[in-house]
Amino acid sequence: MRILVATGLYPPEIGGPATHTKLLEEKLPAYGIKVDVVPFRIVRFLPVGVRHLVYAWHLLRRAYRANVLLAQDTISVGLPAALVSRITRLQLIVRVPGDYAWEQGRQRFGVNDTLEEFQTKRYSWRVELLRMLQRFTARSAVRVVVPSEYLERIVRAWGISEEKITLVYNSVDSSAEMIRPLERTKNPLIVTSARLVSWKGVSGLVEVVAREPLWHLLILGEGPLREELEKLVKDREVTERVRFLGSLPHAEALGWYKEADVFVLNSAYEGMSHVLVEAMAQGAPIVAGRAGGNPELIEHEVTGLLVSPNDSHALHDAIQRMLEDKEFARMCGERARELSQRFSSEKVIEQWSRLFHTL
Repeated sequence: MRILVATGLYPPEIGGPATHTKLLEEKLPAYGIKVDVVPFRIVRFLPVGVRHLVYAWHLLRRAYRANVLLAQDTISVGLPAALVSRITRLQLIVRVPGDYAWEQGRQRFGVNDTLEEFQTKRYSWRVELLRMLQRFTARSAVRVVVPSEYLERIVRAWGISEEKITLVYNSVDSSAEMIRPLERTKNPLIVTSARLVSWKGVSGLVEVVAREPLWHLLILGEGPLREELEKLVKDREVTERVRFLGSLPHAEALGWYKEADVFVLNSAYEGMSHVLVEAMAQGAPIVAGRAGGNPELIEHEVTGLLVSPNDSHALHDAIQRMLEDKEFARMCGERARELSQRFSSEKVIEQWSRLFHTL
């Protein structure tokens, strides 16, 4: 069997789709499944719209060798994959890491509502077009794969039947290389890793860290809000204590998760956070937003602490508790590491193998 994977991100790019695609490419051949990857970056230099048509052409050229087509999102690669599936009659699997229409609405088109509110309201024609295309892609698939029970509920609200949806959690590779940093501050070190967009709550985390003169914060990741966040750091006069490391190689990122006194994901929305699973695997004491798929990973006061989104006082108190109660933090980290074995790459690959072979 051969599968053709359409992915928006692919190494050396970082992110969930890149990590997941590389895992499939490396592990599935042992199950008799060959993997052919078409990364979206080959057309990213082209104008919007044109790039999607050219990308569809690239998929079409390679589709004749495949038995199954897998799209790693619903629009950027998902829509071209859905069109190619219709033309070639290839069975399509769509992996839904989040609600693309809502994310774009929040970033570009003035949507301020939560994802739950978004499901029942109407918006501008651009947002509604994205929503329509997203649902077209999902309905074109023979299987829709979601990484959390939370996203399963969201996808069902799109009108996708329960029988068509398969839950496969994000995975962590326990054998992945980890490079610990050569130097780190002796002061309390807080680490976050996130795409720099509004719902990740990085600005709120910066504000909390600014209140404590000994706390240091490392921010891993890139995104459209980086310039705004850098200005915030400068305005709060904490440039010496808050550093932006950008998109690090995977091994170095894991090293900082291991080194953190507290790993924070202050998000108001997560489908299922891949970096949270990786931080758990490193035994990091974790504080996370009680939102989306996070409560499926973090049990409050057992494997970490959950705080309400946009509650700066609760966030401050949770971080402070982890820093001051070192035995509690250690126990949370140990239990999180044990739980992360549930998301081992071996178990996840077996699920994907079974899914492909059923088709």
